[in-house]
Amino acid sequence: MADTEHEDFGTVTLTLEDDSELECAILAIYPAGDSKYIALLPLAEDEDEDADDADVLIYRFIEGEDGEDPQLENIESDEEYDVAADAFDELLDEQEFDEEGGDDDDDDTVIHEVDITTE
Repeated sequence: MADTEHEDFGTVTLTLEDDSELECAILAIYPAGDSKYIALLPLAEDEDEDADDADVLIYRFIEGEDGEDPQLENIESDEEYDVAADAFDELLDEQEFDEEGGDDDDDDTVIHEVDITTE
């Protein structure tokens, strides 16, 4: 993963299949193809763990309607995952370029704190 510093955009707690919970930092919510996706970074549970070694988790992001909480959905196909992962890689590349003094472009990427529930 690229060496990036990010502001605190909030966290989300995922409930995994074995009913354990995993707290993750929200890295970005971004469009790719016809959907939106969310990139999450699992937070180290103790100080000995290196957060840079953790894999980024990507889920389909469904915005809540009429005050409902947003939802996360698993990405079922390899093709859809490739689209979402490639878009996240491009987002990281753009962020790195911007940090090096590149232009500021307005796009549909939203990076902010959000309350999320998963099923």
